Amino acid sequence: MRERPIPFSGPMVRAILTGTKTQTRRAVKGWQLEWLEPSISFSPEYVALPENGACPYGQPGDRLWVREAWRTVKEADDTPPRDMDAAYRLWYEADAHADHHAHQLGYGRYRPPMFMPRWASRITLEVTGVRVERLQDISEADAVAEGAPSADLASGRECIFPHQGTHRWGFQLLWESINGPGSWDENPWVWVVEFRGWLRSRPPA
Repeated sequence: MRERPIPFSGPMVRAILTGTKTQTRRAVKGWQLEWLEPSISFSPEYVALPENGACPYGQPGDRLWVREAWRTVKEADDTPPRDMDAAYRLWYEADAHADHHAHQLGYGRYRPPMFMPRWASRITLEVTGVRVERLQDISEADAVAEGAPSADLASGRECIFPHQGTHRWGFQLLWESINGPGSWDENPWVWVVEFRGWLRSRPPA
């Protein structure tokens, strides 16, 4: 079993915490993508085989620890994470919407997910499945498992066409909000990582 870090945005952290997100899609890159190019043309099933060690997010049985945006005490604003330990008080940005005191005086500066150390992570995910597919192959059921809201909720706009009220359409909006306009139309190869997660005891606040 191996452990790796993986970053998530606030809305996706909340979806994991409520149990509505059990999948994540990440673009295939590097030599793994070269294997899928026409010049080599390995099948996506072959690329995803555990014995190839191609997936950077692990294989079933491996674990991912979630990196998310966070804060600690204001007095530590100039202290780098490498000089902190579990004795520091923590607040998670994903919880701010439910806590009107989240950014009151005394809370330190915003720290992005990439700077979260392992000891500060509260969510661990166990990988239960890995596959490779085209982004647009996502089904409605998988879009729900991605934690994507239906598109009418995601956009705040009235839907004109029936497909615009689906979770799949909502996932498209979510993907483009992260990866930029037109990224859905590019239809890249993606890793589909399925997982189950658990929450450790929250550090004292």
